[in-house]
Amino acid sequence: MNAHAQHQRNLSVDGIAVNILSPTHAVSSIIAAAQSGDNFSVCTLNLDHVVQLDRRPDFRAAYQRARLVTADGFPIVLLSRLLGIPVRRTTGADLVEPVCREAGKKGLSVFLLGSNKRTLSMTAGRLKNRFGLGIAGTYAPGRNFNPYSAEADFAINRIRESGARLCFVALGAPRQEVFAARCLDELNGTGMLCIGAALDFIAGTQARANTAVQNIGLEWAWRMLREPRRLGPRYARCLAVVPRLVAQTVPQIVTARMGRAA
Repeated sequence: MNAHAQHQRNLSVDGIAVNILSPTHAVSSIIAAAQSGDNFSVCTLNLDHVVQLDRRPDFRAAYQRARLVTADGFPIVLLSRLLGIPVRRTTGADLVEPVCREAGKKGLSVFLLGSNKRTLSMTAGRLKNRFGLGIAGTYAPGRNFNPYSAEADFAINRIRESGARLCFVALGAPRQEVFAARCLDELNGTGMLCIGAALDFIAGTQARANTAVQNIGLEWAWRMLREPRRLGPRYARCLAVVPRLVAQTVPQIVTARMGRAA
């Protein structure tokens, strides 16, 4: 199967197409879209997001408008592999530095939105020093940021006036995805990347599991052990949706294998 055909055969998870195969594929797609001057958004699908898709229509609508969707959760990677698609897990944290490296080379400026002023200042300095990156601006909204609020309007205006070609949105789901979808209609030539806690990892204000734990698909367990009261119920809800996702994927697997057999 050629590369073009492979890219066209995507896993559909609860109605959302995962169309990015790897971190490398994500970075090249993001940079190409930014160089074209497009408005676009990038989402990283995991099981917690799948749970929320059924609870918030605006979150589902935001995902459906995303141009690029990666497989963040390891179970989603496994479903893709059952379908015969060699997807690699790609989180928001996996994207920031590689995207910034290429953006620095191409002269694409970046806006940082989310977290807090201290984290944004530290992250901006580190990204600028490492990659020669142009930081067009930063903004740390309040803790109760609402994607539909006057503060969101203010943030959109700040991004627009900065002229940034890429914006990293670190607000947590579903706020970051819903806000990114709003920006698709109100900005001119800015890609919105929803990245969760990635800016905190770069600043060192939050720790991430080591690479070995990430590679075996147990980053979720590492996080839960650190914050069991907050994350335990969330991961229980995530596990509860796995049987439904497997059942939804079976027809895709059968169709794909019949196609290969033919």
